Amino acid sequence: QVQLVESGGGLVQPGGSLRLSCVASGSIVSLYPMGWYRQAPGKQRELVAHISGGNTGYVDSVKGRFTISRDNAKNTVYLQMESLKAEDTAVYYCKLSRSGNDYWGQGTQVTVSS
Repeated sequence: QVQLVESGGGLVQPGGSLRLSCVASGSIVSLYPMGWYRQAPGKQRELVAHISGGNTGYVDSVKGRFTISRDNAKNTVYLQMESLKAEDTAVYYCKLSRSGNDYWGQGTQVTVSS
């Protein structure tokens, strides 16, 4: 059974930083594609960043500000977020894709506001 648990969200001022963590159990994060998604109120969930093998990718709106990384020893994927903007406010989810199935965490709220 794959379980993903996100943490690290919170309230931050514009220009601030946060690091989100996604701890996986029941699967090894280094073996499968993983992604960070976000969903703002009234909007569709969107892919923010992904990592697969040694490759990473980002949606244009976060390029240069967000960094996805992986700690294999801790079986954890991170999303380092810098220079946060009000439009980054959303619930952030991590996803692991394995054998045709997608597994999601419960999400962590990120609010960027002064």
